[in-house]
Amino acid sequence: MKIFIKTYGCQMNERDSEAFAGMLVEAGHTMVDSEEQADVLLFNTCSVREQAERKAIGKIGFMKKLKAKHPELIIGAMGCMAQRLGNDLLKELPHLDFVLGTGQLHTLVPLIESIRADRRQVASLNESEAVLTGMGSHYRPAGDVRNWHAQIAITRGCNRFCSYCIVPYVRGREISRDPGDVVREARELVAAGARELMLLGQNVAAYGLGGNTNPPEDGSSPFAELLEELDRIPELLRIRFTSPYPTYFNGRLIDAIAKSRTVCHNIHLPLQSGSDRMLKAMNRQYTHDSYLEVVNRIRAAMPDVTFSTDVIVGFPGETDEDFKLTREVMNTVGFDNSFIFKYSPRPGARSAALADSVPQEVKEERNQILLNDLKLRVEAFLKQQIGTTQEILVEGVSPRNPARWCGRTGTNRLIHFEPEEGLQAGTLRSVTVTRAGSVSLFGKLV
Repeated sequence: MKIFIKTYGCQMNERDSEAFAGMLVEAGHTMVDSEEQADVLLFNTCSVREQAERKAIGKIGFMKKLKAKHPELIIGAMGCMAQRLGNDLLKELPHLDFVLGTGQLHTLVPLIESIRADRRQVASLNESEAVLTGMGSHYRPAGDVRNWHAQIAITRGCNRFCSYCIVPYVRGREISRDPGDVVREARELVAAGARELMLLGQNVAAYGLGGNTNPPEDGSSPFAELLEELDRIPELLRIRFTSPYPTYFNGRLIDAIAKSRTVCHNIHLPLQSGSDRMLKAMNRQYTHDSYLEVVNRIRAAMPDVTFSTDVIVGFPGETDEDFKLTREVMNTVGFDNSFIFKYSPRPGARSAALADSVPQEVKEERNQILLNDLKLRVEAFLKQQIGTTQEILVEGVSPRNPARWCGRTGTNRLIHFEPEEGLQAGTLRSVTVTRAGSVSLFGKLV
């Protein structure tokens, strides 16, 4: 059959969709680029943010017209929204053939083939550790300009139960893949041309801990051991990872990153709030001071490190003083990038029971203040880079200007430059920075 996949949401969903495509192609099916070409439409959905959920429901609803023209068309919803709404989604969208929950993704191929043989609506929503068996498939068509980059999901689910978040409810409990499987997958990807790997999970730093919500008392770190094993793959040039929880950055993990040949010195370290009162209400298991202690220990081991973060403004009960503390932490750390979200209650999350007490205009104002701080901070940082020579991994043609190419430093800063003959994506080169833009740099190949 001809399959079309539409993905909503995070990098984990993008990786899941690639795994779906890999499993389907291995089973003899074909991926296509448009809905009109397809025998099967798959919508990999997100429920973490309301907007993504609305978009997915609207899009699937619109497919009713296409199915009226082609009654044999199979339409399926997968991922977090499918897990959350389940049978209710089938009732709301009667032209939908199936919903596949996040614990049953490994059953996609036989499910589609069974529906083709016996048309009926199906909801498959049970949790299962067998889902780990489908996480190693990849779809990497020849000629893809980004074949130098690959993603590997090393964990699924989350055990943190932050009060604003529904991930534990729609992604299930935290489980980790076998390290041998991850390393084997990495070696296969590198042999096929990948030079940069992104390791994914809701809490990658808790990899291999069996769902333990506290870091090991003996100072060990299975995630550090995995990074060291991947570091030994000769042709691999860079490793990135997201998203870790701050409390798992013990000395063992920090030391492994600092000594690594390949792990990038850019850490995404979710903050959410700088106020201890808000952090407690969010069920975040660290404080203002302990968070900064982690930052300082990482920076002491890697002086060139850059940080990015996630922040929520307008959480129920957030006062001007709470917001001031968040702003202070952000300026103290000097985040290089920040994903700033205006709080909105999500059905199923514990905070949904709280009054959404911060007015929307206050959320907008606080959001804009942090964005302006970020803009000024980034502009100042970029100007400081003029005249320096930095190593980049060449990514290929710049998306904004086809006359230029671009590459990214180990600290995740994008540099645009004029290419030379024979230049290849996925190679390391040095670039001297000649000028700074508002969000990226420009330079010359050395």
